[in-house]
Amino acid sequence: MKKFLYLFAFVALTMSTLISCGGNGVNNFNIKRGTNLSHWLSQSRQVGEQRRLHIQEDDFERLEQLGFDFVRIPIDEVQFWDEDGNKLPEAWDLLTNAINLAEKHHLRVVVDLHIIRSHRFIDNDNSNTLFTSEESQQGLINLWYQLSDVLKGYSNDSVAYEFMNEPVAPEHEQWNVVVEKVHKALRAVEPQRTLVIGSNRWQDYETIKYLRVPEGDKNIILSFHYYHPMIITHRGAFWTPLGRYKGNVNYPGVLITQEDYDAAPDEIKEDLKPFLTQVWDKNKIREDFKDAIAAAKKYGLQLFCGEWGVYEPVERDLAYKWYKDMIEVFDEFDIAWTTWCYDGDFGFYDQRTESYKDKPLVDILMSGKALGE
Repeated sequence: MKKFLYLFAFVALTMSTLISCGGNGVNNFNIKRGTNLSHWLSQSRQVGEQRRLHIQEDDFERLEQLGFDFVRIPIDEVQFWDEDGNKLPEAWDLLTNAINLAEKHHLRVVVDLHIIRSHRFIDNDNSNTLFTSEESQQGLINLWYQLSDVLKGYSNDSVAYEFMNEPVAPEHEQWNVVVEKVHKALRAVEPQRTLVIGSNRWQDYETIKYLRVPEGDKNIILSFHYYHPMIITHRGAFWTPLGRYKGNVNYPGVLITQEDYDAAPDEIKEDLKPFLTQVWDKNKIREDFKDAIAAAKKYGLQLFCGEWGVYEPVERDLAYKWYKDMIEVFDEFDIAWTTWCYDGDFGFYDQRTESYKDKPLVDILMSGKALGE
């Protein structure tokens, strides 16, 4: 009888440990090359037939044939719930249909909760209540409870959840508190699901060292975003100060000359100063990635760059040099990635003409290592 009690206690302790660590082991949610299906269920005003036709089976078939192995699907609260918290069925149907089509075409899926009513990554001010309101934090948890209710039937090897896109908490610990709460809540209902957790301040590579990662859970993927140097990646982008720079840009090397700096508008010169002296090349990218790589190694977790890319109007020769270096560094350190994006203003495919708008970019992306290589 005593042996039985000891055995029962051992089994109970083991099961408790496994559950606290995220389940019965490490999922087979392995990823390497992907893209964001952006401006569809997030950051879009499309409704009805237009939204339904935006992403179809041929898109997943195309991505599979090109050699991608997963997609990241950003979703917004306003697309899935009305202001009273009622579900908007059409968006839910589109999401589950997309996941079904992705599975059919051997693509894994990261469901990314991109923008919520209590937090917009573009609002770095007091309009974000998520980090100061327990009610808002519980609201985020409740969104994930409802998402889990619908998505929990999908295999842990094929679908992952990304807590929230690009947190902009004033203090890093504020985001850590939210991470702890959401992680605990999701683990109570889905002990085994792969969870993607990003760093504070727009998922920046510089802040991942401040991220407090839940201990002992191996079904976590660490995420960061990288759009540096923005004088290349956002050249001409109207929504950034650097987008107003019209001078020459060089890559690799020192990005702008003193002459081009002197000719630039005075209001952006402070933003331009770093590019007068800093050498930008593959070594600089490696240096920028070092804290993220160290964090992944420390916790024994997969590392994932969830967003990176170059604005479509940027000179292609300039963009391609940067893309090639990025791919080489990703491969060197086995970093998974999803480009921003598939068919938007950083994309490589045009849904309107049903043709590639940047096939050379696709060739560069696919020149790197595939999953398992």
